[in-house]
Amino acid sequence: MSSKGLFTALSGAMAQNQRLDTIANNIANANTTAFKKDQQTFYEYLTAAEKPVDVIQVPRIPASIESFYDMQGADRAYVDSAGTFVNLNQGQLKPTSAPLDLALDGPGFFEVLTPQGVRYTRSGQFKIDNQKNLVTKDGFPVLKEGTQDPQQRKITVDGKNLVVTSGGDVFDGANSIGKISIVEQVERDSLQKMGGSLYSLKGNLATAASGDSERKMIPSVETQIHQGFVELSNVNIVDEMTDMIAASRTFEAAQKAMKAYDQMDEKLNTEVPKI
Repeated sequence: MSSKGLFTALSGAMAQNQRLDTIANNIANANTTAFKKDQQTFYEYLTAAEKPVDVIQVPRIPASIESFYDMQGADRAYVDSAGTFVNLNQGQLKPTSAPLDLALDGPGFFEVLTPQGVRYTRSGQFKIDNQKNLVTKDGFPVLKEGTQDPQQRKITVDGKNLVVTSGGDVFDGANSIGKISIVEQVERDSLQKMGGSLYSLKGNLATAASGDSERKMIPSVETQIHQGFVELSNVNIVDEMTDMIAASRTFEAAQKAMKAYDQMDEKLNTEVPKI
């Protein structure tokens, strides 16, 4: 019986280890432009859920925690990972005075073109490549609004007098270039991280399928662009360190529980048979 308790404690230790990994990644990216912190989530897994209805015995007496199921030491609850979700809270804006630094204030994302298709980013540290296209620091073209093929929506500038309004309109001197495409997700948590400050729609859907209107990106009317600024990470080091200490202590408690169960098993196997 104690071995079953050992597995319960083990599931808790594994959960806290995953939480520590997530916190460590957040701290490592605290100075990454526009980084959004991850948060680990868990849920309780009941072994009784594996049983057919006719096996679960509902008591015929007033229900209580102890008597709700005829457990007979067989059913247990474990901690299981439900994955991570991205905390998209706004980061602080830091002035840089660089004309190609663009910061987003609001829920929107820049549309950029990668070899894998259209992706989304909050990192606005842009540059001009050899073909005079506005690109990310990794060389991915930034896209402007439009219904054309993404290859035809690149932002090409001729001079160095680039001006971007808060609404996203781009001017090269007196010439209007177009409007930067700023989009946001229809359904919360429909984006997933792809690395390199890039996001994609879950399931790699660039647009919504028929009847799947919730899994797409739409123009963001609330988001404003601030030229000459960058968005900082939304990681709060103090909060992360506090969470790390709490997770470490919970991990240590689970380890102590595992050790106690292990000692109980040892006594059951070595001392009890001698009685």
